[in-house]
Amino acid sequence: MNGNERMDVVVVGGGIIGLSIAWRARLSGLSVSVLERAELGCGASHVAAGMLAPVAEVEFGAAGLRLLELGRRSAAMWPAFAAELEDLTDIDLGMTSSGTMIVARDEDEARELERQLAFRRSLGLEVERLRASEAREREPALAPSLRLALEAPDDHSVDPRCVLAALRAVCEAAGVALREGVPVARVELDATGARATGVLLAAGERVPAERVVMAAGAWTEQIEGLEPALRIPVRPVKGQILRLRDPAGPGLLRRILRFEGGYLVPRADGRYVLGATVEERGFELAPTAGGVRELLREAHELVPGVDELEIEELSVGLRPGSPDNAPIIGEATIEGLVWASGHHRNGVLLAPITAALVSELLTGEPGSAVSPGAPDPLTAAELLDACSPARFAPVAATVLAAATASPSAGAPAPVGAGR
Repeated sequence: MNGNERMDVVVVGGGIIGLSIAWRARLSGLSVSVLERAELGCGASHVAAGMLAPVAEVEFGAAGLRLLELGRRSAAMWPAFAAELEDLTDIDLGMTSSGTMIVARDEDEARELERQLAFRRSLGLEVERLRASEAREREPALAPSLRLALEAPDDHSVDPRCVLAALRAVCEAAGVALREGVPVARVELDATGARATGVLLAAGERVPAERVVMAAGAWTEQIEGLEPALRIPVRPVKGQILRLRDPAGPGLLRRILRFEGGYLVPRADGRYVLGATVEERGFELAPTAGGVRELLREAHELVPGVDELEIEELSVGLRPGSPDNAPIIGEATIEGLVWASGHHRNGVLLAPITAALVSELLTGEPGSAVSPGAPDPLTAAELLDACSPARFAPVAATVLAAATASPSAGAPAPVGAGR
């Protein structure tokens, strides 16, 4: 497709969220282009561990419940989403269903885990309390010093890098125009300033479109063209993550292990993902010895066998965080612009439902945003209301101004806008 051809939809950002939206929109019959500032899928999506764990992730408060509703429904969509991608591409997405074990190392953490157990049970979530001996029977590699554990048997995981490869393939096959190395400088508006008409690239090229979907992740606030009050507050949250390999092959752990300060995610081939730090450091992408030390120390306290694993990769990603760390999905206050950002640590989990919701907004036709298998199913409108950009309207300008003035929010680094 010609870069100057007017598209039905231009998606800004080529991470797992942007590619999922582009694929679904194209299947709905729309002409779609994806604009990625660097390489497709090279940002936070490439770094992510790939946990599909709404039960383990749930947090107290209104935002936590909002995220839980979205996460449970998206998790229910993932098996069909993965099966469709695998059928179309023959790429194994590495989907596992061994569940998550949440563990406590001392009495303080054990008391907090009891509180978490009561909270999850009050929400009707399936979770099992395990004595330390029971947890070690299920995962013999756990340290004898373990105090308590919870198991969430329905949690899953996928390999995001395989998902990204599959999404790229299906987008190309469907006719989505994929463009890399084209950072977007601003949203273009009509003469009235009331409607988005496309985007302007940093190199000066105008890309016209009927609708603009902003899925630029941590780089959302770097794209100009909107008054502060019309934008959404999204900040970069740095995460350092290690990829490890067991020379002896798989078997050290079967389940995802969650602990205070991190997680350890097993892959079927004997590799493990250990992460991740949560650092408010602006666009800083440098790995640090301190971050690596903390990850390895905490993992070793729970799984001493981690010391025998080989380090394959140290990565740094920038998650897109909103003020309440729940996603921002929905139509902007100006016509023709749709937000799909702020997914923080849950971009992989929420990719199917985000794509379905945005596709419905773009086409005006009911889709598969509401999983029929989810308990007490909500309508698409109710789900969109739960993550509406409008909830930040009074504070958007203030938050964005503060982020811009922060000394840690330096110039953006030349990496992708995925999550």
